[in-house]
Amino acid sequence: MPTRARWSVLDALILGVLAALLAWVCWRVNSVFHYRWDWSTVWPFLVRIDPATGQWAPNLLLQGLATTVRLTLWGMLLAVLIGTVMGWARAQPRLLWRLISGSYVMTIRNIPPVVFVFIFVFFISSHFMPWLRLTERARELPESAQWVLEILFGPVALLDNFFLGLTCLAVFSGAYVTEIVRAGLQAVPRSQIEAAQSLGLSGWLTARLVVLPQALRAVLPPLAGQLIQLIKDSSLVSLVSIQELSFMAQDVQVSTQRVFEVFLLVAVIYFGVCFSLSRIFGWLETRHAAATR
Repeated sequence: MPTRARWSVLDALILGVLAALLAWVCWRVNSVFHYRWDWSTVWPFLVRIDPATGQWAPNLLLQGLATTVRLTLWGMLLAVLIGTVMGWARAQPRLLWRLISGSYVMTIRNIPPVVFVFIFVFFISSHFMPWLRLTERARELPESAQWVLEILFGPVALLDNFFLGLTCLAVFSGAYVTEIVRAGLQAVPRSQIEAAQSLGLSGWLTARLVVLPQALRAVLPPLAGQLIQLIKDSSLVSLVSIQELSFMAQDVQVSTQRVFEVFLLVAVIYFGVCFSLSRIFGWLETRHAAATR
């Protein structure tokens, strides 16, 4: 069992030095830049009063945050599906499957993210999205169905852009999930697989009862870290006009001319979301470890 954390004099001294250093940096930045802070022009871009209903409604920054959350959740779901298939292929003895999955992983992981986004959007997805016509088909649906689509994927008018950014993030993040799944599968001792086969279990039962439970325990922490990383990676699609949080922050910065206030606020939002998720995943990991002990 973990011991109770205790504070020593050295810990308090180190924290005091760090706090003093942070205060000195803030004072130094303020004295050098001579910047006049004005947060009053930034807060209205979080929420606004809808003139039609007279009620509070999310403004640009919260709308961008909602798009970021949707991109992250759906992107992680698709990345897990891609990574599971490719990770299984990476762990297979057949050379063909390992070549296909290995080429996918090596290609994605050895291309800078910005370069990958531009290549994917302008040279690949531009040929498929006009053929799918997602926005036009969504507008032909009943209003109730359009309402559900707006909750799940955002405004119907921007459905093509959303799925473009979603596919880009899923393919990019799927390469890293592939390696996580491969490592989890290969972490299961070979002796346990041989013992299950000696008991007469089929390949499916061996995978379901022996391999997957142990592999799942190994991949949960890195998958949680990849989800948090995907939240930050979602800012990459702002380069191709996907209206997530970073893209909206640039619009607000241009209209208000308040660079530091806008991006500091966006940094705090990203930190709050990522830190909250890290604490939730830490709690879930502790519960899972206690349940399987």
